[in-house]
Amino acid sequence: MTFDVEAVRRRFPALARRDGGRRRYYLDNPAGTQVPQSVVDAMSHCLLDANANLGGTFETSRRADAIAAGAHAAMADLLNAPSADEIVFGQNMTTLTFQFSRAIGQQLEPGDEIVLSRMDHDANVQPWRLLARDRGLVVRWFEFDTEAGEFDLARLDDVLTGKTRLVCIGAASNLLGTLNDVRGICRRAAEAGAWTYVDAVQSVPHVSTDVQDIGCDFLVCSAYKFFGPHQGILWGRLERLRKLDAYKVRPAPDAPPGRYETGTQSHEGMAGTAAAVDYLAELAGAGAPADRRSALCAAMARMADYERELSARLVRGLVSIPGVTVHGVTAADGMSRRVPTVSFTHVSADPHEVARRLGDRNFFVWSGHNYALEAARALGIDGRGGAVRIGPVHYNTLSEIDDLLNAVEDVLEEA
Repeated sequence: MTFDVEAVRRRFPALARRDGGRRRYYLDNPAGTQVPQSVVDAMSHCLLDANANLGGTFETSRRADAIAAGAHAAMADLLNAPSADEIVFGQNMTTLTFQFSRAIGQQLEPGDEIVLSRMDHDANVQPWRLLARDRGLVVRWFEFDTEAGEFDLARLDDVLTGKTRLVCIGAASNLLGTLNDVRGICRRAAEAGAWTYVDAVQSVPHVSTDVQDIGCDFLVCSAYKFFGPHQGILWGRLERLRKLDAYKVRPAPDAPPGRYETGTQSHEGMAGTAAAVDYLAELAGAGAPADRRSALCAAMARMADYERELSARLVRGLVSIPGVTVHGVTAADGMSRRVPTVSFTHVSADPHEVARRLGDRNFFVWSGHNYALEAARALGIDGRGGAVRIGPVHYNTLSEIDDLLNAVEDVLEEA
């Protein structure tokens, strides 16, 4: 079945916006995606027709209750969680990780070890480094092959010890685009008796996610990376969520997920998140399975096939430009091992200047370390301005990639 990208684009009002008559090229998606009209409508409905706190005996509160319950159920389907009670909403992935690092830290003793990854976004690094400082823990590092842009799992065996209590890993790199073997990593960690905390912010928008198959203990993602609002979501094994000491006010529920959602949540964010999940399921197309989880799996498979075409066109075009180095997987047969987040450097051009000049042409891209501090340092690019990062998603077109490549060549000649 072909992927009808033009039908997809019609669902996103922002894609039709113009600036002085010029079209916008939304290639900044690793930092945040645009939203379909259905997400806007769901959030508007919440604010207009269900704007109340939870747990009341009146109509708007009952509607808010239904929205919150629906959002937990939607995320359980997206992540294949056994129970909606395992879904915790929060402000964003970073805030949730700081919150849970403190709760998990109460289970750890001085001298216990945490394994961190050199490839990760700092939101899955610094909360744990600070925890280690505060609790007297030892941080051990899982290094990656900077030439290949991938991990060698055999090297993890050298890092894990009898004192390892937690392994924190990203499912996909927000700088390199590498899709990591989190299933294999979690299996090795479990064999060592360690819990696993997976940052899936960059993988959930691109591939089907199954926490039961991955075998992790916690997994976090952000709805604004998968066509929803600014909202963070954490999944945790129910036995873990029950065991941890939640930092909460006394009137808050004692059972998960409520014990971790202390304070008033963004109900409109929950409404938009559920609508984003439904949007993804609808991409399965005609004849899709009736149940949402199966439809999501079918839709994500279709999206992944199309996005591999985008990745291949983008990577092939960039590596053909003299002086350009693409960091991460570049082999034509390796596109299934990466998401379409692509970062490059040039032998002489400053990344910020390249991004600025592209922005002047209405190509929206990022430059710098993109919060992947450890990865940028490992690659040796942090002191040189980082990289230019380009991130198409399923609403981008092959012709947009071609336009971008032409613009990059022009900008590099100018710079």
